[in-house]
Amino acid sequence: MRSTLIRLISGVVIFAAPFLFVGCGGSGSNSSNTGSGTQTPAVQTGTVSMMVSDASTEDWATIGVKILSISLVPQGGGTSVVVYTAPAQVPVINLVQLDQLSEILGNLTVPVGTYTSATLKIAGNPGDILLTASADPEAGFAGTPGATIPSNQIDIQGTTGSAGSLTVPVNVNFVSPLVVTANQSNALDLEFDLAHPAFIVTHVPVITGTTMWAVDFNGPVRHHPIRDITRLVLRHMYGSVTAVASDNSSITINREFPTEPPVNPETAVASSQSLPILADSTNGTIFYDLDAKTQTTIQSFAAEASTIVGKNVRIAARYQSNGTLVAVRIWSSSTFNNVWVSPEGHVLHANTSTDVITVQTELGAGVPLTVNANTQFFFRTPWDATADATPIATGTGFLTSHNLVRGFKVHASVVDPLASPLVAQSIEIETARFDGNISNPTSTGFTYTRNFKTATDDYALSLNYISSGTANGSDSNGNAIAGFKWWNFTFPTVLDSGSNAVSDFISATGGAVNFGGSAGTFGAWGDSYAIWNDPANPNGWALPSVVLIPEPAPLGVVAAGYSNGTFTMTVAGGVNTVTSALNTTSGSATLVYQVDRTNNIVTISAVDITTTAGQNTLTSNLVTGAPAKVFGVPQANGTIKAYLVFYYTGTKSSD
Repeated sequence: MRSTLIRLISGVVIFAAPFLFVGCGGSGSNSSNTGSGTQTPAVQTGTVSMMVSDASTEDWATIGVKILSISLVPQGGGTSVVVYTAPAQVPVINLVQLDQLSEILGNLTVPVGTYTSATLKIAGNPGDILLTASADPEAGFAGTPGATIPSNQIDIQGTTGSAGSLTVPVNVNFVSPLVVTANQSNALDLEFDLAHPAFIVTHVPVITGTTMWAVDFNGPVRHHPIRDITRLVLRHMYGSVTAVASDNSSITINREFPTEPPVNPETAVASSQSLPILADSTNGTIFYDLDAKTQTTIQSFAAEASTIVGKNVRIAARYQSNGTLVAVRIWSSSTFNNVWVSPEGHVLHANTSTDVITVQTELGAGVPLTVNANTQFFFRTPWDATADATPIATGTGFLTSHNLVRGFKVHASVVDPLASPLVAQSIEIETARFDGNISNPTSTGFTYTRNFKTATDDYALSLNYISSGTANGSDSNGNAIAGFKWWNFTFPTVLDSGSNAVSDFISATGGAVNFGGSAGTFGAWGDSYAIWNDPANPNGWALPSVVLIPEPAPLGVVAAGYSNGTFTMTVAGGVNTVTSALNTTSGSATLVYQVDRTNNIVTISAVDITTTAGQNTLTSNLVTGAPAKVFGVPQANGTIKAYLVFYYTGTKSSD
């Protein structure tokens, strides 16, 4: 299914703000008197903001995980430093809601030093991983729309420990060491690459039987540096206000998480992680009092200081370069459910005839929202404070002009949560995601064609690249990039940018593979997150980048076995034999997995084809008649450049 190839990121981001000096004697110096005449150096530590992030998937409403702890491993060995420990009631993080967003877990401290890897501990007991299907998944999805997958149909790979205390340790080596020094900011991003085809593997038996879902954390997690923390789009955070600063410039909240799966009314999972949040003293923070049903713009908390402590809040915030958090919008109420009742999720449907959008919930259902003349649309741009707080449009015209389509990640607020139908007061676009088949690439843009299970959601849109002068991040060496960039999903650190990026992109998207019959032809597939009001398209969307996604071929049967780096296969519904080419070079090799199902237990085993043993294993198993599935990029010569190959043993799969 293509949805497993959409680039999903679940990252753990560590930001070390300017460091504090902590002593044991209260002497005010950087050392303390132990009373024995010796001086013990103080431990230098830094404030750390811990976050997780992710992206979208068409098939799932919830992919829920419990992160128990995160620790950093010092260079040269030594005792790992635990930088995050979950509260007693471990919150479930729904990765589907974090579409290119970051979820703040809390502020922590990290000792000064050099770290070369991290270890994540994820809960691995039955029921610790939650999978709920979308209300409208793509055609061929093996689950029931809107249904939660029973825990006995989820095989969590790589667990350790005893029953009831199972965990999955995930080790991640850093691309370059994390050097934490006093008075310097650092950032670390550990991505759960949920687009990795081996993250969630569906096994549908050919004969009647139980569909199994194998979840494998070995492979999807990697290190990805963050160049500019101010460009992080943060998911709305929930919390309970514990204090107002004496100068009214900020509030302090204790972080809260909604119960997962949601309950009605929704309740909070409290944590001990504390966060200070500043009001925007320059541009103003929009403050919604949901109890009084008022909306004001504030530059300090002076007017709210006497009433806000103890209130529940939902906050849209942005980072400043020094690591402080500034509120863009705040919703406040005496009850948690009031701040929670605000549809958040991916746009499931966008009906331009009725002015109704449907937002997918975490329960796999859709919430219809009416857009009227007063509905305000915002687009998150945390690096531009004015744009972040200013509506990009008001009224129904934005929707009828197809400026909001299925797949966008939004967080809406309603005029009255008890009304029927619900009317959207504001719709905050957190990510504007376009994807699909790429056609007609030119020097100024190309066409994305996207077909969904529900035909009224289909679109074919011509979109421009961003202007050549628009800042667009940095390359792997930290050099600033301007203008359009693109890369292959298989090599996310190898960017094509600069003066040749567009012409190279045009050449790269001209390939196609023809299986014939009902399987037909597939070409280049891309995934993009657009920005609003770029000079290349004022008051419209433009594309900063494209990720070329490996296209999943239908499940097939090997026609000629693996030999000298290639094999051929036919697929269900196809009549033509197609060649797939595998790369055996270390560092860029095709990923190969053996999927075995025996007695309703699915086991996924990686095969390293850069070694002689791996080559022998592949040659012995990828033989004529073996069921196999290939994910790859079509080439101009009609072959598939394989990114990943599955072959099946044990009970045969039909998916």
